[in-house]
Amino acid sequence: MCSSTARIRSEYVTLSVPWRLSSVQHAGTVIVPGVDDLDRSIPNDVLHVIRRALARGARVASICTGAFVLGAAGVLDGWRATTHWRAASELARRYPAVEVDADVLYVDNGNVLTSAGAAAGLDLCLHLVRCDFGAEVASQAARAAVMPLERAGGQSQFIVHEPPADDHASLAPLLTWIDRNLGNDLSLPVLARRAAMSTRTLSRRFRQQVGATPATCIARVRVRRAQQLLETTDLAIERIAEECGFRSATVMRDHFGRIVGTTPRAYRLAFRGRTVTKMRRGGVARSQSVR
Repeated sequence: MCSSTARIRSEYVTLSVPWRLSSVQHAGTVIVPGVDDLDRSIPNDVLHVIRRALARGARVASICTGAFVLGAAGVLDGWRATTHWRAASELARRYPAVEVDADVLYVDNGNVLTSAGAAAGLDLCLHLVRCDFGAEVASQAARAAVMPLERAGGQSQFIVHEPPADDHASLAPLLTWIDRNLGNDLSLPVLARRAAMSTRTLSRRFRQQVGATPATCIARVRVRRAQQLLETTDLAIERIAEECGFRSATVMRDHFGRIVGTTPRAYRLAFRGRTVTKMRRGGVARSQSVR
């Protein structure tokens, strides 16, 4: 945490800041938090370090109303951006050169990223983890945080739900079994027999605990496995489709496009490109957009 002052006071807490703004020059990623008062004047030295960070190729991301800081720095002009829906119209009014989108969780423009409310900030951070380290590491981080992993645009990329451990009706054992048997028949009757409940009851439990139908959940898990294999192996697309339980590569491409928003081949090329970029830059991770 960096600041121009040693202490930061908010309505409820006071934070001791260990690093001065000059430390930002060493950061590969700069995250700007939200501001509690949109009319508060942003110190010029803060705006200066943001501009300098971008000029030297660092990645700058804002959480919630932190987009107003980026707007004041002039780094959002000509770009699409988002912020908390309650403040979106004000962001658009103050910075007409910014294309404000209030309907998304976050926007990735490459080296400039913005997110909606505080929870969407977590989605953005998981997105950064996925960009730098891949879907598997991001999935592990999502599980540790007990939250879903989302993609840009607010559409679900793949969901990791953790039902209560003390709930005897928890689907956790079944979800674990599904994850280990993606290549098998996972039709609703098969799942219902495995869970020892009727198909109607199982469907209701899925909607309650996972927020989706069994078919949608399985498609997401299979796509997640496909992402991992695309990132970590040289297996052919057809073989990956078979490993993940899709009936064909065409079926996998359909699900992949709907859930991830791109093709398996483009996804593989994008992540390989990021790996090469990080190696060329001495291991310093940089964000690149998937176009």
